[in-house]
Amino acid sequence: MKFLFSLILIFALSSTAFCQLPDVSLKTLEGKTVKLEDVVSKEKITVLNFWATWCNPCKKELDTIKDLYASWQTEYDVEFIAISIDDTRSMRKVKPMVGEKKWKYSIYLDEKQDMLKAFNFQTIPQTFVLDKNKKVVYSHNGYIAGDEIELEEQLRKLSAKK
Repeated sequence: MKFLFSLILIFALSSTAFCQLPDVSLKTLEGKTVKLEDVVSKEKITVLNFWATWCNPCKKELDTIKDLYASWQTEYDVEFIAISIDDTRSMRKVKPMVGEKKWKYSIYLDEKQDMLKAFNFQTIPQTFVLDKNKKVVYSHNGYIAGDEIELEEQLRKLSAKK
């Protein structure tokens, strides 16, 4: 029984590393519909971060990364994309919050939570790192101070694999 459980766990963890991007659409803050495939660059390492306006750990994480992002862009050639999973009622708060927080990330809205379903996660913040082949190579959920150090280590490893 332990062997079967271990095998299932190994498969679940390793399948994340080979996951292809789902065929889903997002909305820009201006209301334009875009395909996820079109916003993820094949020339850069991409971080997808799922958050919501009502999620305090999400906002803390995005605030912390805001201070690191410029150096990450320079050092690791990374694109950070923050995707709100707010529902219809709270979605109207996203654009004002982004302006108030001065987050310089690409921000998109997952109105129907299609990405949440496609990536099959329940906890936010949820972070996925994609390599230049648009494959998920790292994932992490939740946020406590210091998680950004592990994220940066993942970016460092990926950028060294040129």
